[in-house]
Amino acid sequence: MIRSLTLIGALGLALSGCGGYAEAEYHTSGHYRSPGVTNHPGGERYQNYGTNPYVSAEEDNLVTFSIDVDTGSYTLMRRDVSSEQLPNPDGVRVEEFVNFFDYKDATPQSPEEPLRIHTEVAPSPFGAGKHLMRVALKGMEIDEDDRPPANLVFLVDVSGSMQAANKMGLVRYSLTRLTETLNPDDQVAIVTYAGSDTVLLPPTPISERHRILSAIDGLVSGGGTNGAAGIRTAYDLAEQAQELRAASINRVILCSDGDFNVGVRGDALLRLIERNRDRDISLSVFGFGRGNYNDRDMEQMADRGNGNYAFIDREVEAERVLVKNISGTLVTIAKDAKIQVVINSAVVERYRLIGYENRDIADEDFRDDATDAGELGVGHTVTAFIELELKPGVSESQQTKLGEVTVRYKSPDAQETANELVSAISPGKGTLWPQQQ
Repeated sequence: MIRSLTLIGALGLALSGCGGYAEAEYHTSGHYRSPGVTNHPGGERYQNYGTNPYVSAEEDNLVTFSIDVDTGSYTLMRRDVSSEQLPNPDGVRVEEFVNFFDYKDATPQSPEEPLRIHTEVAPSPFGAGKHLMRVALKGMEIDEDDRPPANLVFLVDVSGSMQAANKMGLVRYSLTRLTETLNPDDQVAIVTYAGSDTVLLPPTPISERHRILSAIDGLVSGGGTNGAAGIRTAYDLAEQAQELRAASINRVILCSDGDFNVGVRGDALLRLIERNRDRDISLSVFGFGRGNYNDRDMEQMADRGNGNYAFIDREVEAERVLVKNISGTLVTIAKDAKIQVVINSAVVERYRLIGYENRDIADEDFRDDATDAGELGVGHTVTAFIELELKPGVSESQQTKLGEVTVRYKSPDAQETANELVSAISPGKGTLWPQQQ
C-alpha cells in the first residue's frame, strides 16, 4: 500500500502544480515550454523542461514521444526527502517516478516480438470527471546465463569532488557488486579521470576477478574533472575490445557526480557522446553524491549515449540496478523506440501527457527512422500516463473506443528498418498502481 501511495504521490505532484503542472494551461496543440537551468542549494544543477499542457483532441489527437527507462529523478527525490529536504521541482521528471515501479505486466514470449503493449484506463483520483490512461511497454526477459558476453569499461570520476563516502565509497561498492555478478565470459576495463585520464585496468577477463576487484579497491579521488578526456579514452578502449569479440555487449559505465570543470563541457560534451554512439557502444550513467551534483548533464549524457541513467543513493539501490536488473542494464532489445497514441476525438474532449517533456517527438517524425529515440533493455517496463477529460454524455460502451497505440522500434542489430506494433486502447478493470521493482 505504501509503495502504491508513493506513485500516487508522484502523480499528485504533477497534477497539482509541481513544476508547473497547473490547471490554467490549456493549449490547442503543441507543448508549453519554459526551459532553463536551475541551481539547488549547494550548487546542484537541474534543467527545467517545461510542462505538457492540456491539448484539444479535436485540434491535435496525436501524442508522440520517445520511451524513457531512466529512474534517476526518483532516487534523487528519495535522497532529499530522506534528509528532510524538499527536492528541486525542476528535478522532478514524472516519467522517471512512474518507471521506478513494477506493474506486473505480462512479458512477451517470443524473441520475434520482444515487446508487448499494455493499456488501461480508470477514473482518476485527482479530479472529478477525469480519467487516467496507462500506456506501457514490457520487454522480453532472458536468463542471465543466456545473454551475450559483455565488454564493459568502468569510467570513474576520481576528481576531488568525489571524496565523500556517499560518492567514492558507494562507487567502489557498486562496481564491486557488479563485478561479482558478471558472467565468466565477460571482461572489464577501468578508466579514471580527474585532471587527466588514466587506463587503470586494461580489458581483463572475469576469470581474473581478483585483479579487477583490487583495482576497484584502489580507487581514490583528487584533482580537477576533465570528463571529456576520460570519455574519449573509454570509448576507444571499448572499441578495441569490440574488435576482438564479435556479437558482444559493448558499454561504457560512467560513475560521477557530473561536476565537469575542466576541458570540454555542456553541449560540446553531449555532441562528443553523440558522435560516438554510432560505434555500437552504449553509455550508461550512474550518479552519486550531494552538494555539487549535476543532474542536467548526467541525464542528458545517458540519453545521447543510448544508455540508461540512475542515481545511486544507497547500497540497496546499487543492488537493484546492478545486480537484480543487470540484464536490463546491459542488454538492449529495442532501440530508437517511439510511442504514438491516437486519441479518439469523438470521445475525448482534451488530454495531456504526464511527463516526458524532454522526450517529445514531432508527430511527423514518428516514422522517420533517422530520428533518435530511446532504448529498451531486457525485462524493462516503460510506462506513461495520459490524463483524459471525456466529452459530456459519453457512455460506458463508447469508452471502449478511446483510440490506439503504435510502437515503432528497431532491432538491436538493425540500422535502418523499424518494426511496428499496434494495439487498441483497452479500458481495463484492474488497478493502475504497481509495486516497487
